[in-house]
Amino acid sequence: MDQLFAPWRMAYIDGADKQEGCIFCDFPKANEDRKRLILARGELVFVILNAFPYNPGHLMVAPFRHEGDYENLKDEECLEMHRFGQRCVAVLKEAMNPQGFNMGINIGKTAGAGFAGHVHLHIVPRWNGDTNFMPVIAGTKVLPASLQETWESLKKVWEAHDRRR
Repeated sequence: MDQLFAPWRMAYIDGADKQEGCIFCDFPKANEDRKRLILARGELVFVILNAFPYNPGHLMVAPFRHEGDYENLKDEECLEMHRFGQRCVAVLKEAMNPQGFNMGINIGKTAGAGFAGHVHLHIVPRWNGDTNFMPVIAGTKVLPASLQETWESLKKVWEAHDRRR
């Protein structure tokens, strides 16, 4: 039997890599976009690569302002968050050629929100056959590229989109 090692997943599983505070507040303030996997910034929101992705290219769009309730987002925040969601889809289509997308907001811990105190929109690219036995049987998700390689690729396409605007 072949073995597939994904040691980076252990930090997520055992919580050793658990961030104190709120990543959606702290990471943008650090001004370390490459290190923190922040892909783009708007006036009210930013785009960040999910460090524990469901699929390669899994992005999240979050307002800079700390808010846990979707209904309390300001109209301008909600609009910019969804406009950036549109841009994420366009960039992912060009960079990774997915065949579909899942998009959604998990509101509350019971709904699966990893950071329930800060609303964020998930954009997950999907491909035919991207689900298989590995997560179920082996508890492992296979990603074909590192997070940093994925960030670099998406950053180039995002910047190209900016130049065309």
